[in-house]
Amino acid sequence: MTSKDPSIEDLELAFSDTAEMDEREEIEIKLLLEGVHRLYGYDFRNYAVPSLKRRIWHSVHSENLRTISGLQEKVLHDRDTFDRLVHNLSIPVTEMFRDPSLFKTFREKVIPILRTYPYIRIWHAGCSTGEEVYSMAIMLHEEGLYDKARIYATDMNARSLEQAKEGIYGIQKMKLYTKNYIEAGGTHSFSEYYTARYNSVKFHPFLQKNMIFAEHNLATDRSFNEFNVIFCRNVMIYFNETLRNRVHELFYESLSRFGVLVLGSKESIHFTDYSNCFEPLDRVEKIYRKIK
Repeated sequence: MTSKDPSIEDLELAFSDTAEMDEREEIEIKLLLEGVHRLYGYDFRNYAVPSLKRRIWHSVHSENLRTISGLQEKVLHDRDTFDRLVHNLSIPVTEMFRDPSLFKTFREKVIPILRTYPYIRIWHAGCSTGEEVYSMAIMLHEEGLYDKARIYATDMNARSLEQAKEGIYGIQKMKLYTKNYIEAGGTHSFSEYYTARYNSVKFHPFLQKNMIFAEHNLATDRSFNEFNVIFCRNVMIYFNETLRNRVHELFYESLSRFGVLVLGSKESIHFTDYSNCFEPLDRVEKIYRKIK
């Protein structure tokens, strides 16, 4: 028995069905994001489509639904569902001293600049669960600069911010974090900075004394202070070109003259509207200084 090859008509029908499904999915996503923006004020409309689509479908399945339209109905009528959606759309990915070479370079090239300032303001934009914020506090402490510094840590994910405020993390992560800390040029024993209890560790309160945590949405909110340093690492990889330019404008407006912008390994200030306003302090580690 031989199989019958699909006819031209069959292929055209299959393509038509796929195109119709893609168009319907696109409409559903746009309606969901528009509803979220109008009702809750969260703007995901300029996020990169591929990752956004994956995370929306993850929410559909986790809510035991079949369609994006079903998710939209539930989100618009139930705040808890909306909160879960926001958490899925801003899945935290971070660790202590992530990319140790970046922190080592920051210690070598930026810390000497910060020593000349009477007061230091640092903004961690999209701080997630706070691991990089505590990394910065540890570094500033070891360099004798923490007492004259303020670290502003912001994120749109309220659940992540609560964990960041608590400073409690799984003990199973400490082996990696210790390794990162050493490679980043740490000068103490990493275990001095936390207390272990059962299956978690809590970082010492003195690291939190100059931290300020607050909700802030890079897609919609404006500048709220002037900063000497802004950290925003691997957040904008989820944005489209329009939103990336908006965020770069926000950072430009928020940095003091000769302020330092630190981006993620997959990001760059090139091909943005503000590329000529910065010079690289380190091209490899994506550390830039505002010059205009």
